[in-house]
Amino acid sequence: MASSMSLLVLKRASSLNAATKSLLIPTRSASTTAWRLARDQAHDTQLITVEEKLDITPLTGVPEEHIKTRKVRISVPARNAMQSGANNVRKWRMDFDTRERWENNLMGWASTADPLSNMVLTFSSKEDAVAFAEKNGWSYDLQEKKAPKPNPKSYGANFSWNKRTRVSTK
Repeated sequence: MASSMSLLVLKRASSLNAATKSLLIPTRSASTTAWRLARDQAHDTQLITVEEKLDITPLTGVPEEHIKTRKVRISVPARNAMQSGANNVRKWRMDFDTRERWENNLMGWASTADPLSNMVLTFSSKEDAVAFAEKNGWSYDLQEKKAPKPNPKSYGANFSWNKRTRVSTK
């Protein structure tokens, strides 16, 4: 009885080994480059390419009077007066004009029906911000950053006796 059970277990094990080997053989014989080539060909057949640019602005659902009368301001934000670093001063910022504001009678809060008036967009370059405004049909006001003019001084001017650069400590 024990011998017949052991033969049955061996037959099942050998049939399982043969089944797993038959499943593994095709994947082992295929090289990785052939597999990648087959995957890339299958991926290329699923892509749709369009040669010309499509304008999707009519599909946004925004009324025409909101697009034509919208004015945006593109500028570089000023440095934070509380910090000595220059964080976020190399990015360009686009903010929208404020329109349709009123004061609530009950609480005195300022309200608006315009969701874009409180939104600020940041861009890595001036050209990106201008292209985005033109793509959406908004008129824009570009404010260039004013670079401070350096005031040249000599180190010896700090110690001169005839000028009012020395401060009394009393």
